[in-house]
Amino acid sequence: MPPLEVARDGAVLRLTLNRPDLLNAFTRALACDLVQALSAAAADDTVRAVLITGAGRGFCAGQDLAEAMPAGDAIPDLGDFVRETWNPVISAIRHLEKPVVCAVNGVAAGAGANLAFACDIVFASSKASFVQSFAKIGVIPDSGGTFILPRLVGLHRATVMTMLAEKMTAEQARELGLVYQVTEPEALVETAFATAAHLATQPTRALGLIKRAFNHSLGVDLDEQLKYEEALQREAGRTADYAEGVRAFLEKRTPRFTGK
Repeated sequence: MPPLEVARDGAVLRLTLNRPDLLNAFTRALACDLVQALSAAAADDTVRAVLITGAGRGFCAGQDLAEAMPAGDAIPDLGDFVRETWNPVISAIRHLEKPVVCAVNGVAAGAGANLAFACDIVFASSKASFVQSFAKIGVIPDSGGTFILPRLVGLHRATVMTMLAEKMTAEQARELGLVYQVTEPEALVETAFATAAHLATQPTRALGLIKRAFNHSLGVDLDEQLKYEEALQREAGRTADYAEGVRAFLEKRTPRFTGK
């Protein structure tokens, strides 16, 4: 059974973490497959949105600690493990200039939670839960956690979440802005897919430029970001979808975007 299930549904690429017996805990093989799938999506113009979810009763329990720990009394180099496993995954999600929708179907722990939070729009089952479990085993949040969490919920709340490592319900995550929408379990994937399918009909280049602009804004001041917006708006104005959007507006009809 492959650790990642890859399927196409129209213009949406479905990626399902597929180690249900271990709550989809991450291994190097799963990370490699996920990065390859996201890279292929970036290169394929017929893919216009991505949906990530988990098989079974969990979304992702974080790192498979059995793989991360070396045999015997050797001291592990967790920095190498993070660099080889989690960093490429988070980078691939954030730099994919197409919408990435996440459907959290169960527990999302440690890096599994941060994997979800790195996506563009997050849906969660009412039975899902989130926990920054790193401190429980004496490590720091990785997989972008120290970067993404303070920007989503503020420094104080991020500190509370990571130092106390308390489990959070899906509704609590929604109230903090970590989750867009909470659904009943049986409706989760269908609801998340409907949003991904809608996004796949929208101006893909513009959505990608929005994502690029937000990424860039995290490390610059206002004046620099205003210049960056100018450059990206110039690029957006040269797309076929911009021309179609304006024509549709003037003709009072629904635009037919092609993603170009």
